[in-house]
Amino acid sequence: MQNLHQIKQDMCDIGRRIYNRQFAAANDGNITVRVGENEVLCTPTLHCKGFLKPDDISLVDMTGKQLSGRKKRSSEALLHLEIYRQREDIRSVVHCHPPHATAFAIAREPIPQCILPEVEVFLGDVPITKYETPGGQAFADTIIPFVHKTNVMILANHGTVSYGETVEQAYWWTEILDSYCRMLMLARQLGHVAYLSEGKSRELLELKDQWGYKDPRNTEDYKNCDICANDIFRDSWADAGVERRAFAPPIRTSPAAESTATSSPAAGKGIDEAQLVRLITDEVMRQMTSKA
Repeated sequence: MQNLHQIKQDMCDIGRRIYNRQFAAANDGNITVRVGENEVLCTPTLHCKGFLKPDDISLVDMTGKQLSGRKKRSSEALLHLEIYRQREDIRSVVHCHPPHATAFAIAREPIPQCILPEVEVFLGDVPITKYETPGGQAFADTIIPFVHKTNVMILANHGTVSYGETVEQAYWWTEILDSYCRMLMLARQLGHVAYLSEGKSRELLELKDQWGYKDPRNTEDYKNCDICANDIFRDSWADAGVERRAFAPPIRTSPAAESTATSSPAAGKGIDEAQLVRLITDEVMRQMTSKA
């Protein structure tokens, strides 16, 4: 039998971690835990997540109707409920505004891949949803194209949402994502981002599969994709206004030239298609000359 008081206490603990990490200013953010087929615990609206108490947590049904609680449930509960409807394995959802990940949401810059091993294993490709006004069902529906292929999303011009089997696991994905986004921004300020090779990235995917973490790139649908090119969600970019501006993709040439291409000074800088073509041509010519 579930200990609802302990679950509420866990939600309060995560609320404090969110607030202390500056992932939610003032009364931002919301947390839910599914405790039954038609019952979900939900944090209150207009309440700082850093100072929650168990009796602040309300109970709602899967339509969003509040069943109990002295404080009104979060106005963005519909987003959480849609995730539960789409994913029966999910028991908790966390939404907040971590500053570095939210910067990518505001810029609508896709999160580059094949850079940090931990991120490849725990997150993989992270989508950016289409923007909708928060609170309504249209906003909740923006997660539907992506919800089965990831456990964390960036909400365009808004923040992040992550979900898992426990409230702590749901929070982990957000913390990992924001930490990664911060590292990317710091590296970009240094002027260079070095990418892992395709081969080394596939080694990480093999480990991920062995450890039981699901990744679309380990399925038949994406077995031939360029795993470092954000191929999983790239078809959604135009509709959501997502475009590479700050982080160019790694340059892929021949296997012999891969190490040079992935560490090219151009990698991680804003370069256009014509520049990419010139760089690739120069690299091919260099390889041909060295073999002559």
